[in-house]
Amino acid sequence: MALNIPDNWKNILKIELEKPYFKDLADFIDDEFKKNTCFPDKKDIFKAFTDCSFDALKVVIIGQDPYHGKGQANGLCFSVQDGVKHPPSLVNIFKEIEADMQIPSPISGDLSRWAKQGVLLLNATLTVREGEAGSHQKQGWETFTDAVIQKISEEKTGVVFLLWGKFAEKKGSIINLEKHIVLKAPHPSPLGAWRGWFGSKHFSKTNAFLKSVNQETIQW
Repeated sequence: MALNIPDNWKNILKIELEKPYFKDLADFIDDEFKKNTCFPDKKDIFKAFTDCSFDALKVVIIGQDPYHGKGQANGLCFSVQDGVKHPPSLVNIFKEIEADMQIPSPISGDLSRWAKQGVLLLNATLTVREGEAGSHQKQGWETFTDAVIQKISEEKTGVVFLLWGKFAEKKGSIINLEKHIVLKAPHPSPLGAWRGWFGSKHFSKTNAFLKSVNQETIQW
């Protein structure tokens, strides 16, 4: 597995990347990509880090697995390749942005435009086998992404963490609530959206906080 992680992240995660579990994970991923069709493309596995530098990071959104349909996943949670039909969760994200911020739903579901403004779009598991949701869970990715969240919590101050759904909320247990802002809502999937996702106003609340600490707001 090529570690195309930018130097600013590599320096922060150096100890983690040298641990035995991470070598085992890399071997597992190499084997999986040889034997099966897996997503996202190998070059995009660490896209969340290449598109959002550690220094610029202001907001973290935590997803679970990459999309497992052909041509969907692009290495950013909830995001799809340009030109791909928006999955239901992404449709609901855009609906909430439209209601909250009065911004029309975009044609493109590629969220790299958010990442480049300082939004880390981090899945808990960074790869998946085609058509098999959760197929790369419990191989080491969760340990790695926990370490990423912990490092952000330790090294930075005033980051907005958006935790959508119970899975993301569990990840939130390692965030220092005295240093950071945590906003919780049900998952934007059709199953949870009507239980409080709609009307959560996480996008305007994030921008209100960023503005209050003299940081540039996110163009959602």
